[in-house]
Amino acid sequence: MPEERLQKLLAHAGIASRRKAEQLIREGRVAVNGAVVTELGTKADSERDHIKVDGKRIHAPEKPVYLLMNKPKNFVTTVSDPEGRKTVMDLLRGVKARVYPVGRLDYHSEGLLLLSNDGEFAKRFMAAETHVAKFHMVKVNGPLSSEQEAKFRDGVHLAGKRTAPAGLKLIRRAENPWYEVRLIEGRQNQIRLMFKNFGRLVEKLKRVRIGFLELGSLEPGKYRHLTPAEVARFRKVLKMEDR
Repeated sequence: MPEERLQKLLAHAGIASRRKAEQLIREGRVAVNGAVVTELGTKADSERDHIKVDGKRIHAPEKPVYLLMNKPKNFVTTVSDPEGRKTVMDLLRGVKARVYPVGRLDYHSEGLLLLSNDGEFAKRFMAAETHVAKFHMVKVNGPLSSEQEAKFRDGVHLAGKRTAPAGLKLIRRAENPWYEVRLIEGRQNQIRLMFKNFGRLVEKLKRVRIGFLELGSLEPGKYRHLTPAEVARFRKVLKMEDR
């Protein structure tokens, strides 16, 4: 494996972001083959060299894997569940890399979910300042009034904190209408709680797009690898350096 800058190796191993890794190096908390390193230009080979952070050795990162899954209902988006419920990890077959969910989808929700073993990608993606838009199709048990729609878009108070402005578009007018909801944040059960704030219950919720990436015709419970072009586009959106 070719040598790479230390801060890049630490970020790829999920230790910290590039900027935080540079700080760790400056503070003298990184050692290569027993010698403390403080120069940011220092390079190493994670397969050949012994690299330690705060005395703990890091290992060569796995080849980065990025998956798009159509999460079915009644699965939790965690690696394991103390209640014994099925997790999205039970749906993976033939994936040797130790991937984990990037973000969350509620237990009763379905649709587009990303999984990866790229720690830096996951941290950037979930950072509040990233503002990657997520689009959902939502069926509720009654329409909102025009005034309620406006308040929904402006943000509502949940647990004492106002949500970020949201997109809301009526897709199908009916007794139980469908809305498209766009969020740039992801609090637990956020869409359900926002509608509940106006006396409406969510009957179905499906995430159909994250940024430019669409769920498409992928069947529930199935997954696919992101293409190199999709990965590159996400890295550009997240302002990540090229590998």
